[in-house]
Amino acid sequence: MAFTEPFLHKEKPILITESWTSLHPRLIAGFSTKLEGESRVQKNTLNLGLHVGDSTELVLKNREKAAALLGFSGDSWVCAEQVHDHHIQKVGQRKNQDLGFTSYDHAIKGADGLYTDQEGLLLALCYADCVPLYFFAGDRNMIGAAHAGWKGSVGNIGGKMVDIWREEENISPETVFVIIGPSIGSCCYEVDDYVKSKADSVLFDKKITNPPYLEKDSGKYALDLKELNRQLLIASGVKKEHIITSSLCTSCEDNLFFSHRRDNGHTGRMMSFIGISKEDKEN
Repeated sequence: MAFTEPFLHKEKPILITESWTSLHPRLIAGFSTKLEGESRVQKNTLNLGLHVGDSTELVLKNREKAAALLGFSGDSWVCAEQVHDHHIQKVGQRKNQDLGFTSYDHAIKGADGLYTDQEGLLLALCYADCVPLYFFAGDRNMIGAAHAGWKGSVGNIGGKMVDIWREEENISPETVFVIIGPSIGSCCYEVDDYVKSKADSVLFDKKITNPPYLEKDSGKYALDLKELNRQLLIASGVKKEHIITSSLCTSCEDNLFFSHRRDNGHTGRMMSFIGISKEDKEN
C-alpha cells in the first residue's frame, strides 16, 4: 500500500489535510491531536470526546478551541452517536438545534456515518484507534465522514457510503475522493480468529483475494484496518488514484494521539472533521 501522507505539521493541535486543497477552495478536512488542551482524562490534552469520563466543562473548552481554529462555530457541528455499526445518516441544516456539540445525548442516534450537501455544516466524529474515512464528490458538493472500527470495517461502512451516494444521490463512485485517516496500524493491532473470520467473509463477498492481515501466532493476526477499508472502497468503484491513506498510527504516535488499545481504554478522543464553509474566510 502506497502512502501519500495527507496530515502534515504534526506539532499542531489540529491537522488539516492539504491533499484536497485543489478540489474546493472552501473545503476543510482534518484530524485533531491531543496537543494543547485542558482535559483531565490525560492532563492538559485536547480530548474532544464527551463520553469518556472527562469534565464536560473542560471538553467543551477544548471543543470551543477547535471550533475557533476551524472557523466553524459549535452550532454548525453535526456529531454521531457512533455505536460501532454501519448506519449512515444524511443531515441538513437544523436551526437552533444542538447536534452533539455540547451534549453526547444530542448526537445523531445510531449512526457511524454522516453526509451532507449543505455548506456551513461540519461533520465531526470521535476516535481513539478506529479508522476515520473522509468522502468528497466535488461535482455535487457532497461530503461525508465515517467511523470504521473493526465492526464498521467488516460491515463495509465505506463501501456503503459510496453505494448510498450512487443509489440515492446519483453520484458515480468514479467521481468520489476518499481519505483514510490516522488509525491504529497493523504494527499495533492484533485480532483473533473471530475478527479474522468476519474480515474473510466480507473479502470473499467482494471477491478480494489479498487479505490485509498476517498470522503472528496460532489464532493471532496483525490486521491492517486501513488496507481493509481501501480494498473495500476500490471494490465499491472508487478509483485507486482517488484514495489517499495516512501512514500515521495512533498507537505508535504516543506524543500525538490518544489510543484506546495502548492506553488500556482510559483515554480521550481525537476528532475527524469535514465541512465546506459558506464563505471564503479571506473575504
